[in-house]
Amino acid sequence: MAATATAEVKTKQPKASRSVSSAKLKRRNTIAGWTFILPNFVGFALFTLIPVLTLFYTAFTKWNVFGDPKFVGLENFNRLIGDDKFWTAFWNTMYYTVIHVPLTLGLSLGLALLLNQKLRGLAFFRAAAFFPYFTSIVAVAQVWNMLLSPDKGLVNQFIRLFGVTDAPGWTTSTTWAMPAVIIVATWREMGYYMVLFLAGLQVVPPELYEAARMDGAGAWRRFWNVTIPCLRPTTFFVLVMLTIGSFKILDLILVMTNGGPGTSTLVLSQYVYQAGFTQGEFGYASSIALVLFLVCLVVTVVQFMYNRKQEA
Repeated sequence: MAATATAEVKTKQPKASRSVSSAKLKRRNTIAGWTFILPNFVGFALFTLIPVLTLFYTAFTKWNVFGDPKFVGLENFNRLIGDDKFWTAFWNTMYYTVIHVPLTLGLSLGLALLLNQKLRGLAFFRAAAFFPYFTSIVAVAQVWNMLLSPDKGLVNQFIRLFGVTDAPGWTTSTTWAMPAVIIVATWREMGYYMVLFLAGLQVVPPELYEAARMDGAGAWRRFWNVTIPCLRPTTFFVLVMLTIGSFKILDLILVMTNGGPGTSTLVLSQYVYQAGFTQGEFGYASSIALVLFLVCLVVTVVQFMYNRKQEA
């Protein structure tokens, strides 16, 4: 009996020892994880989370540079309804997003498919396509403004070679200013999203293409039935990021057109800037920013719901 009891104690001790070491390991992993997460979370909380939460209060106040915020309820939003400039900025933002998102998505995917082939100098062409994305936005805008100059710009000179006498006025025209901005934005961003699509294409199993060829599928059917389904997660991510970035467009428009001519390229982000820092109406600017935030939120939620439905 004594020998049996001793054996039981000996078998229990290693189990207790293992549980203690497992708890220590779990605690150490938790501390290590928080060590990596905490600096980024602190930055996110200070510069994103707290300002966004503050926005929800400021949007319902009347507040300028001087004094304290005064709660006014829905007064700012009632003002928005009758603000023609707000609606101009709203529809300009929608116009930019509706054209820019599918155009950039299609061109970046096409570029990725092209540069996923075995071509001579492939690394150079990939780098050249990505180069505009990390180039200074000010330099990009200034160079394109010169290229799109109505009289001496290379773009219009090239167009006139084909006998076109009435070339577009581009950034000096209320009709062509927004298309000009969309063209430049698409040229600048498609290299970045091309890299994301390239990463997605690298993980498509070659066996699927081989099986499709054996079944007699042509290039188009292989693209539609193999490439597109395999790229669905990448496409969804690109679509969400492109949409949010399009709604928040500001820097390129500020440098290229500054919202002009007139208000033809005025967007919501720029109107927030004007109301807050030019006119000093921080409460009203916050209400505009809240509308922009809600638009981005609704569109993103719809995209997530649609993607989940497609995956089901």
